[in-house]
Amino acid sequence: MKEKNVAGILALFLGGLGVHRFYLGQTGLGIFYLIFCWFPVIWIVGLIDAIAFFSMDQEVFDRKYNRQYERRRDTDYDRREYHRRLRDEQREGRRERRYERRQDAPERRRQYQRPKPRPPRSNPYKASGIKKYKDYDYDGAIEDFNKSLDIEPKDVATHFNLACAYSLNEKTDKAFFHLDRAVANGFNDFQRIKEHDALAFLRIQPEFEAFEKNGFRLQQPEKEETPPENLTQEQEEILEGQPDLLEQLKRLGELREKGLLTEDEFTSQKRKLLG
Repeated sequence: MKEKNVAGILALFLGGLGVHRFYLGQTGLGIFYLIFCWFPVIWIVGLIDAIAFFSMDQEVFDRKYNRQYERRRDTDYDRREYHRRLRDEQREGRRERRYERRQDAPERRRQYQRPKPRPPRSNPYKASGIKKYKDYDYDGAIEDFNKSLDIEPKDVATHFNLACAYSLNEKTDKAFFHLDRAVANGFNDFQRIKEHDALAFLRIQPEFEAFEKNGFRLQQPEKEETPPENLTQEQEEILEGQPDLLEQLKRLGELREKGLLTEDEFTSQKRKLLG
């Protein structure tokens, strides 16, 4: 684990020799400094590096020089999720066996047989996405995680992993979107959102505070009330002197806008009213 203060001290006293670059694992730059250490300008550059390290934010330093040490706790979440599902399946299996024993009793023979749960669909993209994520291939991981969502669109772990990958790629909107979807589908480890290293980029964004206050959910835009579609002149003539009918049409329009009526149902009901 590289320390920024150590790098700053090395750059301050031995910057012309490139020692701080060797410390940070930048061997090529260290050799370059060492070759040109005879020139005073190299020592000035080392001094500038020292000032930069001392003034650099710790999170920025870690993202730049300590990425290989980031803890990958997303796999721990997948493991916990797997064991939770396994316990749920075992519990469901015990319920099914008790139910079947009760079915053997004469008074229970006509009782409704509970359908067994469908086996989960095969999803190879989730595992391949996690592997690429561990190998720091974030673009490849994002591609596989998105394919995984085509199979399991409400998978909490996949949405959370996508949010981490987009955050590491500094794609703010997509990271917030998938974090919102993870919470919407049941993710409730909010302390992890506040501490996970991969989400550090999101936490320094100005909109993160509002996101956190909203329960780690995105603000939903309010729907504007829209009046029912315009009536033809002939329909307006039919409605003259019939305020109740006009009110019913407006009500139908509101139900359609709220998604309680399909377009076909709206058209059918409207045709019945206008007779």
